[in-house]
Amino acid sequence: MVAFLKYSLIRLALFVPLFIIFALLQVGLLPAAIFAGLMAFAISYLFFQKQRDAATAAMRERFSGRAKPIRTAGEVEDAEAEDSLVEKNPDIAVNNDKRPGTV
Repeated sequence: MVAFLKYSLIRLALFVPLFIIFALLQVGLLPAAIFAGLMAFAISYLFFQKQRDAATAAMRERFSGRAKPIRTAGEVEDAEAEDSLVEKNPDIAVNNDKRPGTV
């Protein structure tokens, strides 16, 4: 995921100065954004292939189904609370595999 963030920051670093330049040339804000976006895309596509490939690989891995799920702090707390409850009370079973509303 770091590679994706790095590539996104490179593209943003290209976009912002180009947008400012086009805005200062008074082409209008929407055309300035479009022109800057197209130029940032072209420059990053031509000159940052290694970073683009790394970002693509990171995204492919993330959405392949093999990656570990990202858990929020609340989910981690809930899981730890359930684990400690089960450890303290072995006769209690927690079944999170069922969908809500099913028996």
